Amino acid sequence: MLLCWVMIPSRSQIPASDTWDLSCLFTDPSEWTTAFEVLQATYPALEKFAGTLHQSPAVLRDALELEKTLSLQIERLGHYSSLRAAEDSSNPESLAREGQFDNLMTRIGESTAFLNPEIQSISDADFDRFLAAPELAEWQIPLLRLRRLKAHTLSTAEERLLALGNSALRGHQETFSQLTNVDMEFGELSDEQHVKRTLSQSSYSSFLVKRDPALRKQAFHQFYAEFSAHKFTLASTLASSIRADVFNARARRYPSAREAALFYDDVPVSVYDNLISTVHKNLPALFRYYGLRKRVLKLDELHQYDTYVPIVQKVDTRVSFDEAIDHVLASLKPLGNEYCETLATGLRTGRWCDRYESKGKRSGAFSSGSYGAPPYILMNYKDDVFSDVYTLAHEAGHSMHTWYTQKTQPFQTSNYPIFLAEVASTFNEELLTHHLLENTTDPMMRAYLINRQIDDIRGTVYRQTMFAEFEKLSHEAEENGEALTLDSFREIYHGLLEDYFGPDFVLDEELDLECLRIPHFYNAFYVYKYSTGISAAVTLSQQVLHEGAPAVERYLGFLKSGGSEFPLPTLKKAGVDMASPAPIQRTLELFAQRVQELESLLS
Repeated sequence: MLLCWVMIPSRSQIPASDTWDLSCLFTDPSEWTTAFEVLQATYPALEKFAGTLHQSPAVLRDALELEKTLSLQIERLGHYSSLRAAEDSSNPESLAREGQFDNLMTRIGESTAFLNPEIQSISDADFDRFLAAPELAEWQIPLLRLRRLKAHTLSTAEERLLALGNSALRGHQETFSQLTNVDMEFGELSDEQHVKRTLSQSSYSSFLVKRDPALRKQAFHQFYAEFSAHKFTLASTLASSIRADVFNARARRYPSAREAALFYDDVPVSVYDNLISTVHKNLPALFRYYGLRKRVLKLDELHQYDTYVPIVQKVDTRVSFDEAIDHVLASLKPLGNEYCETLATGLRTGRWCDRYESKGKRSGAFSSGSYGAPPYILMNYKDDVFSDVYTLAHEAGHSMHTWYTQKTQPFQTSNYPIFLAEVASTFNEELLTHHLLENTTDPMMRAYLINRQIDDIRGTVYRQTMFAEFEKLSHEAEENGEALTLDSFREIYHGLLEDYFGPDFVLDEELDLECLRIPHFYNAFYVYKYSTGISAAVTLSQQVLHEGAPAVERYLGFLKSGGSEFPLPTLKKAGVDMASPAPIQRTLELFAQRVQELESLLS
């Protein structure tokens, strides 16, 4: 039997047209180095304002404007260094550049540590007078947001110590990234065409959608064998991350790490708790879907590695990257010409997107922007993974959110929170599903797309809520003085697996280690926003499709709002109340409806 060998290409083997063009940031590394040296020389100028911010609105404005100038430079430098490192995590020049940047950020953080405490020390009467002054008209929103943090802002000396320690406290995230993206090797597998492929964090998803159950099983066990070999290191790294979260929350006098994370967006803990409780109430629909999947795939047992393969067999879903762009743009036509034409240019000729996997490239996908630069997209696109079309729509939603915000908002209110970002991305996925369903007459294709939407809601609401509950429980364990060990992580996670997968599901022992491989756990209390995001997106997309122009105007207004308001009032203006569990319930009712429809189509 002839065996072919498919290797992951090196960066140099990828055509330039398939990579992002970072020349809008810096034309080459030497230009970055020059800008870095300029920043090194100029940031100390901010220190001259120490002890003067209370003197007048004009002095405070001058300090804020200088900080803004420095922040624009910092953002651009950091953006370039992070994108270059994402291209190839093993590139020594990129790693050195990131290290240089991180070290400078520590020094700048130390140098500017006086700013927030000094602003907070301004008396209430003077602060109100400053806000009313015309010199600070453009700074009202950032200053009001900062004032909310007064109770959690420490003295200048304490802030300086926290700034000095930040890099050391966050080192575990870099360790995790290097270990999982560079050092860990998963070997090779022969796919159903007898083509030998490298198993990696990126290619793993390709194997899980293969129709051969033996291949899926082999990929799962081979993949997790490598994680098992490093399980104690990974558990220690995750524990360090959680301890850092708890330390920072306690240092800043928050009741818990979770409340510290939610405070900045002014999101009540009840929103987080409503999500978990509403999902638990709707688990029977998920178990019903697993039962359907088991029957259709004709499996004696259902394992986690059987939950990604499409259960509709007779649909060719191989889609090129250019075809994916066509699908995404067609689905977004309700948003108007400006939205679609801007995105089309960015994806087709503007080289916003780094398209394909290469050796050492960061796994997964993301959108990343800095003020005044293109909103870049990293993909690891595979034409045999239909979900990658949705990933492109998702990241395009982030990028267009950034584009509209930068077009409308000044720098100081352009940084929209992640809570809102996940609405813009999943909104695009909802419109894509609607478009694809509207344009097929094939019952099997319809079944395939419904299956895809079901799996999208399953992955974005049910799965991310399970992750959110893990973060809640693991941080509470640390806050209660319990030991965070490999065994305790496995115990917490196994309990959640039992809750979220139900009684008629086989939980492989290795699956307990899944909690050790999730990158988002190093940015704790983030993942719940995926669940709230899709729930808001379902409501907003239905409004756009059914109401037309008024809903489109509200939605584009949401994209333009940036960080000018807190998330909940911003979304309420757009047309959805996330303080209520109703949007979560509505999304899970859609899930149950789709499961019932899929059962009818496949009966």
